[in-house]
Amino acid sequence: MKHLLASALVAATFFAVPAMAEAVKINAVTLAPRQAYITNPFKMFVEEVNDKFAGEVEITWRGGPEVMPPFKQAEGVRNGAMDMTYTSPSYYQGLVPTSGTMNLSFKNYDEIAATDYHERMTELHAEKDLILLGEIPASQLNFLIYMGGEVSGLDDLKGKRIRVFPTLLPLVKALGAEPIVLPMGEIFTAMERGAIDGFMQGPVGQAQQFEGLVKTVIYPGVYRAGFPVLVNKDTWNEMSPDLQQRLTTFLREDFAPRMDNIWAETIAENQKAMDDAGFNRMSLSDEEAARYEQIAMDAAWAVTAENAGAEAAAELRSMLDK
Repeated sequence: MKHLLASALVAATFFAVPAMAEAVKINAVTLAPRQAYITNPFKMFVEEVNDKFAGEVEITWRGGPEVMPPFKQAEGVRNGAMDMTYTSPSYYQGLVPTSGTMNLSFKNYDEIAATDYHERMTELHAEKDLILLGEIPASQLNFLIYMGGEVSGLDDLKGKRIRVFPTLLPLVKALGAEPIVLPMGEIFTAMERGAIDGFMQGPVGQAQQFEGLVKTVIYPGVYRAGFPVLVNKDTWNEMSPDLQQRLTTFLREDFAPRMDNIWAETIAENQKAMDDAGFNRMSLSDEEAARYEQIAMDAAWAVTAENAGAEAAAELRSMLDK
């Protein structure tokens, strides 16, 4: 039976104090700079929260990696150096081993929200003294392989150095390539210097940045994007239980569903921009695409089982598999 949201919030809340007369001040940081396309939904979230919860909550977006390194943001929230982060689920798997599973699905947000997934993840984050407010989803943003040379099939990737974020590492390794974990901001320099042969990124924002450096893009993409919003436990407990409930409900049931479906036009525009920039689109056959997608899921879930335990991995995969 589906957990009640209130139950998950109780599990995440270790104590609560009465609502304060003043608004709860929240300093926030993001995985990418303000000008990056993937932070646009968080900007909207901050604006809507500050309007809808005026006098109760006030979020100040301090910036991105220039304020706190992306891979340290979740720990920064946990230890109180920052109140909130909008981050990649794969950036803090050392802290919450199941966090990267947010990427491991071909379902959209509504389909995932219909399961116990977000409630269970709330509990798993609470065990590590982190509050998972929810995710800002972008299920239409899957991850493509961009290569600096010509590629005719997956076999051509063997031995190539491909930049990844941690969730993608098992897939690239399973393909016989060498995965190299780098923050987004370091990809261009690594490509320019020949330190990597390619990279995995979403389908938006690549043409202008990497024109002249990318020759081939492999389709289809894999997984989904979703960006967890994490809150410091002490900051969370400055809110009344009623405010906690309303803020969580706003993100999970109002804001998130709206954000999941805003990308189709942008993706189409960016595909044309990549074509115009000389990126050659290499589409796998239906059979090869199915094999690729299966490799992607099996490799990632195998590592999740190793790091988080087979039982937890199986439980979460049952909610995320199509």
